[in-house]
Amino acid sequence: MSSTEAVMRRAILAATQNRGVSTFVRRHGMRMGAARFVAGEEIDTCMATLRRLDAQGLHTNTTLLGEGVNDRQAARRVVVSYREILDRIAQAGLRTNVALKLTHLGLALGEDFAHDNLAELLTHAAGHHNFIRIDMENYPVLDATLRIYRRLRTEGHENVGTVLQAYLYRTARDLEDLLPLAPNLRIVKGAYLESPEVAYPKKPDVDANYLRIAERAVLAGGHTCIATHDERIIDHMIAFTDRNGIARDRFEFQMLYGVRPQLQLDLVRRGYKVLVATPFGPEWYFFFMRRLAERPANLVFVARNWFRR
Repeated sequence: MSSTEAVMRRAILAATQNRGVSTFVRRHGMRMGAARFVAGEEIDTCMATLRRLDAQGLHTNTTLLGEGVNDRQAARRVVVSYREILDRIAQAGLRTNVALKLTHLGLALGEDFAHDNLAELLTHAAGHHNFIRIDMENYPVLDATLRIYRRLRTEGHENVGTVLQAYLYRTARDLEDLLPLAPNLRIVKGAYLESPEVAYPKKPDVDANYLRIAERAVLAGGHTCIATHDERIIDHMIAFTDRNGIARDRFEFQMLYGVRPQLQLDLVRRGYKVLVATPFGPEWYFFFMRRLAERPANLVFVARNWFRR
């Protein structure tokens, strides 16, 4: 990422807190390009997309977009919604699991409350032989997220995984702490605006740390999800796993809906498992803005859509 792109990324992420930007994007964003990354605002629209991806040989996860719930009743409504999502996935026979944010389940109201909500969903998912991943959020909730993940695993919930972010200095240590659990981990670069006190500010350092973490994870056991659209990293990890005799059922590639779809299908044709993160819901604003920040060139795509209106 060039210095110009880095500045644009910080500006886009900072703009998420601007009321004027938020109002404008929420009003026009789906027409301007959010629909490229979001599988609709309603579950029925998302289910149609999940079926299409499944027919192409792709695995999927889905997320009811949202975060930062500070009301117990609202958090409980999210739990009910996820129970319905899990039921719909099972009824359709899809190769789809769920990814969710703990702040959407009421983490701000206490770790016990979020833990209990997720434990309920994990039990429900287990009844469908399904799996839930705890998405990683920004730095202030990282420790709570990892504590809840460990607690759930020690309580016997095997159908839960989490995420590690390569742009954080501490992630290699966090990985070592989790390895005794034989964890199911998604490795990402990181999509939040973090201080250089806790995160690598330069892309080459993030990429190098990503490879160190991914290599360590696939060698150590458990299941590793290599979540990236970076072909250099994908090619490196394919060569690394081949060289070290890592079975293909020990890892998978994960990408976002609407990003590099041809690459996704190419990897499937080569015999690799590919999972497409396919979120939906009316609360898509922050998700969309983070996608723009990850690749500021997407702003050109948004601008073209705006002028075609």
